[in-house]
Amino acid sequence: MICPVRPPRVVLVAALVIGLVGSARMQERRTVTAGLPVSGPFSAAVQAGGLIYAAGVTGIADTPPPDGANVMDETKRAFERLRQVLEAAGSSLANLVNVTVYLKRAADFDPMNAVYRTFVSDAPPARTTVATDLPGGALIQISAIAVPAGAVRETLLPAGWIKSPRPYSYIVRTSDLVFFSGLVSRRGTDDQVVPGSIAVQMRTILANAGVLLKTAGVTVDDVVSARVFVTDDSYFDGMNAEYLKTFASNPPARAAGVAALMGPDNNVELTLIASRTPKEVIGPLVSPTLPVSTAVRAGRRVFVSGVVGNTDANPGDLASQTREALVRVKRALDLAGLTLNDVVDTTIYLRDPWQVPAFDDVYRDFFPTEPPARTIAGVKTIARSALAEFLMTAYR
Repeated sequence: MICPVRPPRVVLVAALVIGLVGSARMQERRTVTAGLPVSGPFSAAVQAGGLIYAAGVTGIADTPPPDGANVMDETKRAFERLRQVLEAAGSSLANLVNVTVYLKRAADFDPMNAVYRTFVSDAPPARTTVATDLPGGALIQISAIAVPAGAVRETLLPAGWIKSPRPYSYIVRTSDLVFFSGLVSRRGTDDQVVPGSIAVQMRTILANAGVLLKTAGVTVDDVVSARVFVTDDSYFDGMNAEYLKTFASNPPARAAGVAALMGPDNNVELTLIASRTPKEVIGPLVSPTLPVSTAVRAGRRVFVSGVVGNTDANPGDLASQTREALVRVKRALDLAGLTLNDVVDTTIYLRDPWQVPAFDDVYRDFFPTEPPARTIAGVKTIARSALAEFLMTAYR
């Protein structure tokens, strides 16, 4: 009889540790496939690092209604689909922390809100709403981030501010991040619009941001991600000049685009995410004249600034620009020691949303298996020759 040779105890322990690490890795980044059928190179949701990133959902009916498209009906269907995805991920609409609403028409803001408020609690998520073209003729698209059931989620309101009359919270705090609603030029104390030049509007927004950050227990130095929307690219320089005064050093990752905003007097909107864990700027500034870091790490999460792929050699070539942009994203992730396989959420500003099929022909080559959650909206890029811009969040 031949007795089996037992491996040394240290080998067994090492194997167990390796197995546990591998298992933990799988649990930390989980692709959610249940809930909704997915027809493109993206996942319905990705769970990673205590957050659930849901792909943009629309409310387009399977069969067009006889009386035509209706934003209230589409909003209801979009939320019902989002609920399915979140429940499949072990969460719910009550656990939403951040939402971006893309409307086809700014005039649909009030009817959308009427339906929206029926799906959120008395402590709704932070929210940003812009109007832009959408794929497939949709009137609304909802992109969302949630925490799992039972996770830390609290809403905050600065002292002396009135609660927003619209269905969103100014601040939503999780265990490691703080999400802020999109800020336009309004006074927090009475919700009245502060009109004026782009400089006046940005100063009002940044002053309000300072109050909100302090209320949340963080500072400007803790901001890791910023998204800016202007109603015309001619406002970009004025916006950037004021932005630079606040984010002069170690600026957050940032993306800027052109979209219509809610309210005729609003020409700029700013959305921020701050970290409650130490922040690390990765790579150089995107440009010497722009207060934008290539990427920012917060804990195990990395936020990559908006990336475009236009060059002198590819004007008007979406496939070439998409490929070049994703190569540049890979370089940015490499600086952080990450790869495209670590991307959990991506937003694409696509100038012509009807070109999604052609865009996907290139995009799927970079994400062949378990792709990230994804949202595509027809936000115009600041660089007029750029046909697409990529905003990505990765986790390892």
